[in-house]
Amino acid sequence: MVYLVATPIGNMQDITFRAVETLRGVDEIFCEDTRHSLKLLNAYGIKKPLHSCHKFNERGAAERIIAAAQAGKKIAVISDAGMPVISDPGNILCAELKKAEIQYTVVPGANAFLSALILSALPAERFAFIGFLPDKAGEKKAVLEKYKNLEMTLCFHVAPQDVDRDVSAMYSVFGERKACAVREITKLHEQAIPFSLSQGLAGEKRGEYVLIVEGAQASENPLCSLTEKEHIARYMAQGMDKKDAVKQAAKDRGIPKSEMYRFSIEL
Repeated sequence: MVYLVATPIGNMQDITFRAVETLRGVDEIFCEDTRHSLKLLNAYGIKKPLHSCHKFNERGAAERIIAAAQAGKKIAVISDAGMPVISDPGNILCAELKKAEIQYTVVPGANAFLSALILSALPAERFAFIGFLPDKAGEKKAVLEKYKNLEMTLCFHVAPQDVDRDVSAMYSVFGERKACAVREITKLHEQAIPFSLSQGLAGEKRGEYVLIVEGAQASENPLCSLTEKEHIARYMAQGMDKKDAVKQAAKDRGIPKSEMYRFSIEL
């Protein structure tokens, strides 16, 4: 069995009883940085063989993990902070485990972007996690273009040296929006700083950030400017039968199909 175990994102106490028990019960632990993870394990009196599994060696590490699991060993996989796979190594490993039909499970826990979303006070009914943006300006803007019309809150991970460039790129693609920069999550100096994309984030940038950005405003369907009869006729001209055209036009306008149907009788 392979266990993907969440670890604290700041406060060392933010680890579950199950996570500690799992780490104590496995035979080996794979982690991003053995020196970093050793501090966590020492804090809980856990002594296990540590092996590296980071973005530069994940495929090779996956082979070792599969071999160990096939030999009957219990393996834990952790990242430096938070949940493996989420902006951290682990995705390749999961795909290889599935391919090899090796059973694995998740031991959940702390997560930076969900904590930041709550701290931002921006709408959380629907949201999209984007993670880190590409380094190159053109690629960065191309990714942002894909999400500019989403009517939901957007969540990004950003390194301190990239904050100003990323916010500037967001403003150039999204236009003016509310945002919140969250850092030092669960630590003594935790901050959630509201700002607007046009103003940018003031001050020195230190530590990893989660940027929470307001989603696009609801856009009106241009067909709704037509009369109800014209709206239905436009869909029929595109090849829809009358029933489907009525259904889609009603959906566009947010009214019942029965109410829309009477406008289609003469069509």
